[in-house]
Amino acid sequence: MQRVTVLGATGSIGVQTLDVLDRHPDQYQVFALAAFTRWQSLAELCLRHRPRYAVMREAAAAANLRSHLHAAGCDTEVLEGDRALEEIAESADTDVVVAAIVGAAGVRPTLAAVRAGKRVLLANKEALVVTGQLFMDAVRQHGAELIPLDSEHNAIFQCLPEAGRSLRGVRRLLLTASGGPFRNHSEEQLATVTVAEALNHPNWDMGPKISVDSATLMNKGLELIEASWLFAMDESLIDVVVHPQSVVHSMVEYDDGSVLAQMGTPDMRTPIACGLAWPQRVASGAPRLDFLSLSQLTFAAPDLQRFPCLRLAREALRAGGAASAVLNAANEVAVQAFIDQQLPFMAIPVCVEDALQHLSAVSCSGLEEIFAVDQRSRDHARAWIRQHGGVNH
Repeated sequence: MQRVTVLGATGSIGVQTLDVLDRHPDQYQVFALAAFTRWQSLAELCLRHRPRYAVMREAAAAANLRSHLHAAGCDTEVLEGDRALEEIAESADTDVVVAAIVGAAGVRPTLAAVRAGKRVLLANKEALVVTGQLFMDAVRQHGAELIPLDSEHNAIFQCLPEAGRSLRGVRRLLLTASGGPFRNHSEEQLATVTVAEALNHPNWDMGPKISVDSATLMNKGLELIEASWLFAMDESLIDVVVHPQSVVHSMVEYDDGSVLAQMGTPDMRTPIACGLAWPQRVASGAPRLDFLSLSQLTFAAPDLQRFPCLRLAREALRAGGAASAVLNAANEVAVQAFIDQQLPFMAIPVCVEDALQHLSAVSCSGLEEIFAVDQRSRDHARAWIRQHGGVNH
């Protein structure tokens, strides 16, 4: 029986993880669930899964959750605050930690799980984007087992020799991208897209922030940075190809000309089930891939003129130092401003590029320095938005 902690339980990845766990009650037990403010959603999950602990980041939300569960006769203990997130992640009573908190807020609890030597199922790509070498050094130092949950990285993990622990004979990695909802939009059309349009992804069911990142291709840029750290590959050996059908989730090309691809329906329960059971396989609940219904599989180069976020991410990875942390922080602020209708869609990369130009040369090494750069980047982006933003219709 594997005891599982889900960080970000009320989000898309968290909910889908719990769906997979429900299918195998003889193999998995929910130890702890964590969320930030959505206490009503977490209350429903607690009543269904009866974890030992539930954690809310905000004290008011924790109080509401505690009162609700007590009235319902649920004995789940409610904890609160950032330190509580780290405590459940590193607890000796949990075997697997699903790191699904969106954004830089998930870095500390994810690192806590790594330093406790857990099997960490990484959906929080920002943990690697922001901390990079520090994160991977901690994985090696503490003997953590790191399995990526992003469909692209999980695909590469499955296609590499020894499940990503070897690069023998590997020529390059190919990350596939759906292209998002605007891949056929002109620059004029992109200037007027709405929040509702950006959140309406054609293939994947994701949260708001990741959906917008997919629409700008920043999500693929962050995945490029993550892949470089995860698999110790130089960015020049990682290509991005637009694959609108989202059937081939990524590929590995070998020196002998072979290309191994992982395929499946666009359902995040597949990589989640892979990460939970690896090296075994368990049912995920995802629909089977029907090859007879596939009319075509197409691939194309991304358009960096219309979608400059991917270019910015590659440049940040090349620059090293604090650049990736600056990129991520400014993007988080700009995306939220777009969702709040304070910034037009095409101003997101402009805001990010301005932050990179002003702050990427800042040096940082330790975790506290990285978070100081993160905060400076957020402050810079907010100031830029106040000066240049406008209502996005």
